[in-house]
Amino acid sequence: MKRHDVVYAFIDSQNLNLGLKKDIRKKSGKLVYKGWQLDYHKFREYLTFNFKVVKAFLFIGYIESNKQLYRDLESFGYELVFKPTTKDSMGKPKGNIDAELVLHAAAVEFVNYDKAVIVSGDGDFYCLHGYLESNNKLLGIVIPNSKRESSLLRKFQPYKLYVEYKREKLEF
Repeated sequence: MKRHDVVYAFIDSQNLNLGLKKDIRKKSGKLVYKGWQLDYHKFREYLTFNFKVVKAFLFIGYIESNKQLYRDLESFGYELVFKPTTKDSMGKPKGNIDAELVLHAAAVEFVNYDKAVIVSGDGDFYCLHGYLESNNKLLGIVIPNSKRESSLLRKFQPYKLYVEYKREKLEF
């Protein structure tokens, strides 16, 4: 990384949030819930300090009742990119942001940054990681949970870091 590289982060909010909250592990043959809640303010500072991120795009499904949350996230320094939500079969909101994240990282913002940090353990971003790597723009892949990452990410081992190992610094 050059001294003055412009670094952007592209964050899959659902993968980040659920990857930490649903941390379930086996211990003595039993499932043990070890989930935790991320402090998004601390996480934004972590991205700035560790990767020199100047813009952090948080891709999130839009729910009308979450307006205060969105204001808080913006006050922490995130630029929110919304996706309209639908309801799944259980009536829970669903807002799959994968296409928006790829579009912003590979096209909309591509000329504006030198290096990218992708925050997700989702294998759906495999093609994006490869594209950024081939253009010398992939700085890091920040994965919420090592137990819930896609096996497709094995190829990108040198770029991977895990949020779960920073729990003591990033927990709400």
